[in-house]
Amino acid sequence: MEIENLSVLEKASLLSGASEWDSRGIERADIPSFVMSDGPHGVRRQLGEGDHLGLGESKPATCFPTAATVANSWDPALAEDMGKALGREAHDLDVNVLLGPGMNIKRNPWCGRNFEYYSEDPQVAGRMASGLIKGIQSNGIAACPKHFAVNSQELRRQASNSVIDERTMREIYLTAFEIAVRDAKPWTIMTAYNEINGVYAHENAHLLIDILRNEWGFDGMVVSDWGGSNSAVAAVKAGGTLEMPSPGFTSVRELVGAVNAGTLAEADLNARAAEVAKIAQLTKTTGVGRNDLLKDDVIADHHEVARRVAENASVLLKNEGGALPLKPGTRVAVVGDMAKTPRFQGSGSSKVNATREENILDELTAIDGVTVAGYAQGYERQGGENRALIEDAVALAAREDTDVVVAVIGLDERSESEGLDRSTMAIPHVQTDLVKALKGAGKPIVVVLVAGSPVETDWVADVDAVLYIGLSGQAGASATARALTGAVNPSGHLAESWPIRYEDCPSAGWYPAIGRDAIYREGPFVGYRYYETAGVPVRFPFGYGLSYSTFVYADLTADEQGVSFTITNDSDVPGATVAQLYVRGPQGGTLRPDHELKGFVKVQLDAHETQTVRIDFDRYTFRHFETASNSWQVESGEWTLMVGTNAHDIALTTTHAVAGTVEPKPSNPALGAYLSGKVKEVTDAEMVVLFGHDVVAPGKPTTFGVNDPISSWEDSKGFVARTVAKTLKNQERKVREKTGQPDLNALFLLNMPPRAMSKMTQGMVDAAMVDGIVKISNGHTFRGLGTVISGFFRNQSANKKTAKELES
Repeated sequence: MEIENLSVLEKASLLSGASEWDSRGIERADIPSFVMSDGPHGVRRQLGEGDHLGLGESKPATCFPTAATVANSWDPALAEDMGKALGREAHDLDVNVLLGPGMNIKRNPWCGRNFEYYSEDPQVAGRMASGLIKGIQSNGIAACPKHFAVNSQELRRQASNSVIDERTMREIYLTAFEIAVRDAKPWTIMTAYNEINGVYAHENAHLLIDILRNEWGFDGMVVSDWGGSNSAVAAVKAGGTLEMPSPGFTSVRELVGAVNAGTLAEADLNARAAEVAKIAQLTKTTGVGRNDLLKDDVIADHHEVARRVAENASVLLKNEGGALPLKPGTRVAVVGDMAKTPRFQGSGSSKVNATREENILDELTAIDGVTVAGYAQGYERQGGENRALIEDAVALAAREDTDVVVAVIGLDERSESEGLDRSTMAIPHVQTDLVKALKGAGKPIVVVLVAGSPVETDWVADVDAVLYIGLSGQAGASATARALTGAVNPSGHLAESWPIRYEDCPSAGWYPAIGRDAIYREGPFVGYRYYETAGVPVRFPFGYGLSYSTFVYADLTADEQGVSFTITNDSDVPGATVAQLYVRGPQGGTLRPDHELKGFVKVQLDAHETQTVRIDFDRYTFRHFETASNSWQVESGEWTLMVGTNAHDIALTTTHAVAGTVEPKPSNPALGAYLSGKVKEVTDAEMVVLFGHDVVAPGKPTTFGVNDPISSWEDSKGFVARTVAKTLKNQERKVREKTGQPDLNALFLLNMPPRAMSKMTQGMVDAAMVDGIVKISNGHTFRGLGTVISGFFRNQSANKKTAKELES
């Protein structure tokens, strides 16, 4: 049956979810319901009613390294292998649409969800995501890259407005999605919670129609984040397809009413309904039961895939005096709570019920070549003072039968979570106190660093080696043991810059935005684009990573299609390096960072092997977005091409004449501090020049609306609203302090505006009831309660009537 032959009511019913994870189907039209599930680094197929915060029980599945860790491999083919395994598990667990990968640009190290994202650079994020998407969809399962777009903070995440200039948005925050859409052709994409320049992402026609569909050629389903939709009618007009999780029948009635009133074209409704039907057919599975579990051979095979990814993603940050790999026969003191109680994933909707679990202590005990002399906890995981733990660790380190100390330190579970941004870049001081104390034992110290995003490393001078393993998934411990002992040669490179201190970050002065508007004042100077342009030193630059091998780069040449050069492994150890191509625009041309990554390749070389390596140019190499003409352009002139192993250490340089589409045009001097990348010195007037219009953040609201989060009710004139906000804040704090885990429910509610209540309650709350809740937030408690109660009965009656019409 053709979509056009369905009734308007039926077509409208396809555009919102039937439950937390299920779409609506229409049996008579052979459009089956399909299942969506969280899954950027592991399938979280929930049992029962489910939730979207990782709280409820889910079927066991492989927990692969998180995106931040996978990105450190700089290996899209490896990401594709991981995607194939993810897609296979999704199929076997009766999931049709896997909600991932997360691919937002890392604007600031404090973002609580950075562990779910790849990089500060769109080339790395786009190509790694592209590999994962191809792998997932090779199983007939839809990938769903997210969160489209300009979503960079967790505070007020459902009630935040990202204010950004068009060029920065196109070049930095959208290019990763563009690469993934053009290259991997995902069947679905998820919009972000936030507004972009005042328009919600799920109803942003510029984003969804002008750019995603018309410019990039996306022809799939656009699904809202859970509770992230606003107006159902505006979304359909703007290219938004499916509202999730379930607004009940309220949105259905709104769509039908709009078509009948002539304010929504039925053609738009048909187009969106056809997108849902297409996904239902593309991802249709047979022979899989709703309660099926993974088979033992799949579990075993995918544990090996997870280990291989982790092995290729660990980053050797320091290795003084050849402290690593540990020499055969080394007696090791293992220190640190995280060595015994592993932390290998973040908190929130991505949290996987892992099929297996390893820890570094057991894996070092079991591996050949080293002997574990003993173990000491070393520190309280939640940061509590405990001098005795440090003294025990120092005593173990000082023993005669200890040759080397392996200290496992990092961020705890409270530090990195959906719904909660970090408040510091430092690791708990009890851990740095431990490192300082261990130095007194006089033994070499090897730090294994566990964290999903950069940390301050003031302690790095006190240790001999640092192996950064990120959040390495369920097989990360065995991968780490193999890297420490030399069975694996570390080959990961950082996919984001590590500043010396948080205050060095370009957006440190205005992140996260506590009010509605998050102004991207730093423009394109994100990560290394800022540090390298403004001359700000970092601890470890973007792209950095050591190896047990050493490499020599030589003989760079360029032609019309790309660059060629040679790499020689001049050591006795086989290993891999990541060659990175950066470009610098013509002198006197448009505003841009000093240099930008435009290509990379991971090269495996045997001992003393030489390879000729090639990196081709592509549509992204020389382009910039010209706001005046609303188009991509290439400046003619002499470009500088640079090849190196990170953004700061450039091994090879040459020039290349480019015949572009425009002549170099000098930047507007009124851009002031932007011209040198010193964004911390930018004045409001200079920001206006960059944005092309005035940028004024609104103050605190005096009257609350449907889009003001519950957290803002703390300032309400109404006792009830004020009490609700304060109670939730206290609850969140108490749970976090007591359990060491963030209270995700409380965080979600605090960041949620009343609007979202009508989207997440399966029809229990409609727009009229939301208006009543807003009255309560403004101190009109009894009037609001009256509206809510009367609205409830009207809504229930309307829902029954709609359900009956759909069944007839």
